[in-house]
Amino acid sequence: MAKKTEKPAEKAKTNGDEPPAPQAGVPQQEAAQLNVLAQYVKDLSFESPAAPQSLQAPGQNPQLQVSVNVGAGPRPDDVYEVTLNVEVHAKNDAGVIYNVELAYGGLFRLRNVPANLLQPVLFVDCPTLLFPFLRRVLADVTRDGGFPPLMLDPIDFGRLYTQNLARAQGQAEAAPMN
Repeated sequence: MAKKTEKPAEKAKTNGDEPPAPQAGVPQQEAAQLNVLAQYVKDLSFESPAAPQSLQAPGQNPQLQVSVNVGAGPRPDDVYEVTLNVEVHAKNDAGVIYNVELAYGGLFRLRNVPANLLQPVLFVDCPTLLFPFLRRVLADVTRDGGFPPLMLDPIDFGRLYTQNLARAQGQAEAAPMN
Protein backbone atom coordinates (compact mmCIF):
# COMPACT_ATOMS: atom_id res chain seq x y z
CA MET A 1 0.00 0.00 0.00
CA ALA A 2 1.31 3.44 -0.92
CA LYS A 3 2.23 5.70 1.89
CA LYS A 4 0.23 8.93 2.07
CA THR A 5 2.38 12.00 2.51
CA GLU A 6 1.14 15.32 3.76
CA LYS A 7 1.84 18.39 1.67
CA PRO A 8 2.08 21.90 3.04
CA ALA A 9 -1.14 23.91 2.67
CA GLU A 10 -1.50 25.09 -0.91
CA LYS A 11 -2.91 28.41 -1.93
CA ALA A 12 -6.50 28.12 -3.02
CA LYS A 13 -6.82 28.31 -6.77
CA THR A 14 -9.30 30.79 -8.25
CA ASN A 15 -10.86 31.25 -11.64
CA GLY A 16 -9.60 34.83 -11.91
CA ASP A 17 -12.78 36.46 -10.56
CA GLU A 18 -11.18 37.48 -7.31
CA PRO A 19 -9.03 40.59 -7.05
CA PRO A 20 -5.32 40.08 -6.42
CA ALA A 21 -4.22 40.07 -2.81
CA PRO A 22 -3.28 43.52 -1.50
CA GLN A 23 0.43 44.27 -1.27
CA ALA A 24 1.85 45.77 1.87
CA GLY A 25 2.50 49.51 1.68
CA VAL A 26 0.69 50.00 -1.64
CA PRO A 27 -2.52 52.09 -1.46
CA GLN A 28 -5.43 50.16 -2.90
CA GLN A 29 -7.81 51.72 -5.39
CA GLU A 30 -11.28 50.23 -5.48
CA ALA A 31 -12.46 48.83 -8.80
CA ALA A 32 -14.77 50.92 -10.95
CA GLN A 33 -18.41 49.83 -10.85
CA LEU A 34 -21.29 50.43 -13.25
CA ASN A 35 -24.71 49.24 -12.09
CA VAL A 36 -27.95 49.53 -14.06
CA LEU A 37 -30.59 50.64 -11.56
CA ALA A 38 -33.54 51.12 -13.93
CA GLN A 39 -34.55 51.31 -17.59
CA TYR A 40 -37.70 52.97 -18.84
CA VAL A 41 -39.59 54.60 -21.67
CA LYS A 42 -39.39 58.27 -20.79
CA ASP A 43 -41.38 59.59 -23.77
CA LEU A 44 -42.98 57.90 -26.76
CA SER A 45 -44.93 59.27 -29.70
CA PHE A 46 -46.15 57.36 -32.75
CA GLU A 47 -48.07 59.13 -35.51
CA SER A 48 -49.48 57.65 -38.69
CA PRO A 49 -51.51 60.53 -40.14
CA ALA A 50 -52.33 58.80 -43.45
CA ALA A 51 -53.63 55.56 -41.91
CA PRO A 52 -55.41 53.46 -43.03
CA GLN A 53 -54.52 54.42 -46.63
CA SER A 54 -50.77 54.21 -45.90
CA LEU A 55 -51.28 50.63 -44.67
CA GLN A 56 -52.95 49.50 -47.90
CA ALA A 57 -50.30 50.61 -50.40
CA PRO A 58 -46.63 51.33 -49.76
CA GLY A 59 -46.56 54.33 -52.11
CA GLN A 60 -43.72 55.50 -54.32
CA ASN A 61 -40.16 56.27 -53.16
CA PRO A 62 -40.37 55.36 -49.48
CA GLN A 63 -37.71 57.13 -47.43
CA LEU A 64 -36.63 56.56 -43.86
CA GLN A 65 -34.76 59.13 -41.81
CA VAL A 66 -33.37 58.14 -38.38
CA SER A 67 -31.55 60.33 -35.87
CA VAL A 68 -30.12 59.25 -32.51
CA ASN A 69 -28.88 61.48 -29.69
CA VAL A 70 -27.53 60.67 -26.25
CA GLY A 71 -28.06 62.82 -23.19
CA ALA A 72 -26.65 62.32 -19.70
CA GLY A 73 -27.03 64.10 -16.39
CA PRO A 74 -26.13 63.57 -12.75
CA ARG A 75 -28.54 62.58 -10.01
CA PRO A 76 -27.80 62.27 -6.27
CA ASP A 77 -25.66 59.47 -4.80
CA ASP A 78 -23.32 58.64 -7.73
CA VAL A 79 -26.35 58.03 -9.97
CA TYR A 80 -26.60 59.29 -13.56
CA GLU A 81 -29.52 59.34 -15.97
CA VAL A 82 -28.67 58.50 -19.57
CA THR A 83 -31.31 59.03 -22.25
CA LEU A 84 -31.29 57.77 -25.83
CA ASN A 85 -33.46 59.95 -28.04
CA VAL A 86 -34.50 58.49 -31.39
CA GLU A 87 -36.54 60.19 -34.08
CA VAL A 88 -37.77 58.22 -37.09
CA HIS A 89 -39.52 59.81 -40.05
CA ALA A 90 -40.89 57.52 -42.76
CA LYS A 91 -42.38 59.20 -45.82
CA ASN A 92 -43.07 58.63 -49.49
CA ASP A 93 -44.15 60.75 -52.46
CA ALA A 94 -47.69 60.91 -51.07
CA GLY A 95 -46.57 62.24 -47.67
CA VAL A 96 -45.86 61.01 -44.17
CA ILE A 97 -46.13 57.27 -43.54
CA TYR A 98 -45.27 57.46 -39.84
CA ASN A 99 -43.22 59.41 -37.30
CA VAL A 100 -41.79 57.98 -34.10
CA GLU A 101 -40.14 59.87 -31.27
CA LEU A 102 -38.75 57.75 -28.46
CA ALA A 103 -36.78 58.77 -25.38
CA TYR A 104 -35.50 55.66 -23.61
CA GLY A 105 -33.76 56.24 -20.30
CA GLY A 106 -31.67 54.43 -17.79
CA LEU A 107 -30.39 55.13 -14.31
CA PHE A 108 -26.80 54.04 -13.68
CA ARG A 109 -24.77 54.04 -10.49
CA LEU A 110 -21.12 54.76 -11.21
CA ARG A 111 -18.59 54.29 -8.44
CA ASN A 112 -14.83 54.76 -8.50
CA VAL A 113 -14.84 55.80 -12.16
CA PRO A 114 -11.89 58.15 -12.78
CA ALA A 115 -12.98 61.65 -13.79
CA ASN A 116 -11.29 61.35 -17.20
CA LEU A 117 -13.37 58.23 -17.98
CA LEU A 118 -16.73 59.44 -16.70
CA GLN A 119 -17.86 61.06 -19.95
CA PRO A 120 -16.90 58.07 -22.16
CA VAL A 121 -18.72 55.70 -19.79
CA LEU A 122 -21.86 57.88 -19.86
CA PHE A 123 -21.85 58.42 -23.64
CA VAL A 124 -20.50 55.05 -24.85
CA ASP A 125 -20.94 52.25 -22.30
CA CYS A 126 -24.34 53.23 -20.90
CA PRO A 127 -26.00 53.80 -24.32
CA THR A 128 -24.54 50.50 -25.51
CA LEU A 129 -26.33 48.76 -22.63
CA LEU A 130 -29.62 50.58 -23.32
CA PHE A 131 -29.68 50.21 -27.11
CA PRO A 132 -31.01 46.62 -27.45
CA PHE A 133 -34.03 47.54 -25.31
CA LEU A 134 -34.70 50.77 -27.24
CA ARG A 135 -34.46 48.76 -30.46
CA ARG A 136 -37.09 46.31 -29.24
CA VAL A 137 -39.49 49.09 -28.17
CA LEU A 138 -39.08 50.79 -31.57
CA ALA A 139 -39.71 47.51 -33.43
CA ASP A 140 -42.79 46.78 -31.33
CA VAL A 141 -44.26 50.27 -31.82
CA THR A 142 -43.87 50.24 -35.60
CA ARG A 143 -45.27 46.69 -35.80
CA ASP A 144 -48.20 47.59 -33.55
CA GLY A 145 -48.81 50.61 -35.80
CA GLY A 146 -49.48 48.19 -38.67
CA PHE A 147 -46.10 48.43 -40.40
CA PRO A 148 -43.17 46.04 -40.66
CA PRO A 149 -41.08 46.21 -37.46
CA LEU A 150 -38.27 48.73 -37.74
CA MET A 151 -35.09 46.92 -36.72
CA LEU A 152 -32.32 49.47 -36.29
CA ASP A 153 -28.80 48.32 -37.07
CA PRO A 154 -26.44 48.29 -34.09
CA ILE A 155 -24.89 51.67 -33.33
CA ASP A 156 -21.20 52.14 -32.58
CA PHE A 157 -21.50 54.65 -29.73
CA GLY A 158 -17.71 54.74 -29.34
CA ARG A 159 -17.28 55.97 -32.91
CA LEU A 160 -20.10 58.51 -32.50
CA TYR A 161 -18.51 59.78 -29.28
CA THR A 162 -15.09 60.30 -30.90
CA GLN A 163 -16.68 61.99 -33.95
CA ASN A 164 -18.67 64.38 -31.73
CA LEU A 165 -15.57 65.08 -29.62
CA ALA A 166 -13.52 65.86 -32.74
CA ARG A 167 -16.32 68.06 -34.11
CA ALA A 168 -16.53 69.99 -30.82
CA GLN A 169 -12.75 70.47 -30.75
CA GLY A 170 -12.80 71.67 -34.37
CA GLN A 171 -15.53 74.18 -33.58
CA ALA A 172 -13.62 75.42 -30.53
CA GLU A 173 -10.48 75.93 -32.64
CA ALA A 174 -12.44 77.68 -35.40
CA ALA A 175 -14.22 80.04 -32.98
CA PRO A 176 -12.80 83.60 -33.16
CA MET A 177 -10.91 84.81 -30.11
CA ASN A 178 -12.04 88.05 -28.48
